[in-house]
Amino acid sequence: MEEVFRYLSAFILPGLLVLLFTRVTYNRYIGLALTVGLIAASVYKGYTNTFPLIVIDAFSLTAGFWLAAKMKQRVLKKT
Repeated sequence: MEEVFRYLSAFILPGLLVLLFTRVTYNRYIGLALTVGLIAASVYKGYTNTFPLIVIDAFSLTAGFWLAAKMKQRVLKKT
């Protein structure tokens, strides 16, 4: 059960963190860098200890970065 939670968290949380940090900093590159830093700390501490988890984290980061770009375009169209 713990493994399922770990994989599900790796699939969802990094993308959401990119979106959150992008909204807070108003810059998607800084949001991505902050999230990568958190994941690097997680890998260093041993919480992300398998290669598939790292791949899923990378996919989620990419999806979050893409959504942040879409979110920025949508905000620009409204103004």
